[in-house]
Amino acid sequence: MAGLTRADMQKYGRSSCWISAIFLLLVCRVNAQTEVNNVLTVADANWTLILQGEWMIKFYAPWCPACQHLQADWENLGRQSESLGISVGRVDVTQQPGLSGRFLVTTLPTIFHAKDGNFRKYVSSRTIEDIQAYVVDQKWALVEPVPGWKSPSSLLMSGMANLFRLSVWIRQIHTYLTNTLGIPSWGSYVIFAIITLFMGLILGLMLVLIADCIWPSRPKHREDKTVLIVKEEVSEEEVEDILTEEKRASDLDNESERVSSDESTEEEGPLTDGAASGSEQPASEGAAESSVRKRKPQEQNTAEGT
Repeated sequence: MAGLTRADMQKYGRSSCWISAIFLLLVCRVNAQTEVNNVLTVADANWTLILQGEWMIKFYAPWCPACQHLQADWENLGRQSESLGISVGRVDVTQQPGLSGRFLVTTLPTIFHAKDGNFRKYVSSRTIEDIQAYVVDQKWALVEPVPGWKSPSSLLMSGMANLFRLSVWIRQIHTYLTNTLGIPSWGSYVIFAIITLFMGLILGLMLVLIADCIWPSRPKHREDKTVLIVKEEVSEEEVEDILTEEKRASDLDNESERVSSDESTEEEGPLTDGAASGSEQPASEGAAESSVRKRKPQEQNTAEGT
């Protein structure tokens, strides 16, 4: 120490001050990270964790002013999560569109309470005091849970999540085509329309093939083939017998027709006589009427002449 000058002592003092300041900053940063880590970031890969235990989950977006206003209270809730006996999570809808579709998030911020796989939407005040009272006083028990068909783990909501992912993927492709490749917007729309038609044709063909495999159509020409085979197997003698039987049947039909025609002529004979007599009577009556009509105009003419 005797060989050190005053300048060296000042130099070492400054360096120690810098080291201590850096150490304090690192400690503060670690503490802040541990406090922030109490709020778990939920994503598509680990969202099944919220199906067990009790959770408070916030859906937000970085550009949302109301979400930014709630951020400090939500981090404070995360610090108190252990004392409250709950887990606190957050979902960035810009990074996790599948989860926003799975929970059908339409407004920001949106808060859900989860208890052993039963989800309830939090609609009360967003202050830290009201949220704590919602958990501690079990006010969530008075709220009806989300129905089963609308639950995030249902098949319908899984399809909705895939639909949201597809929409984001299409938007990213559209921006790549227009901004990176320089294709105009109408050109991008035409490309998507052609791809949609092509995919529709492929899906239609697949459905037709599946339906044909499950319910195969019966060929109509099988009956004709069987008839031809039967005709070829018939012998000549059987053919002659069939022809003779057909001739006998035709002869019997002809005889029956002749008998019926003879009977009809016999019945028409007496009828014709009656019809003739009947025809004579109306004829005579018609002649009398005509004579009476002729006499009347003659009488009228004679009266006029006089």
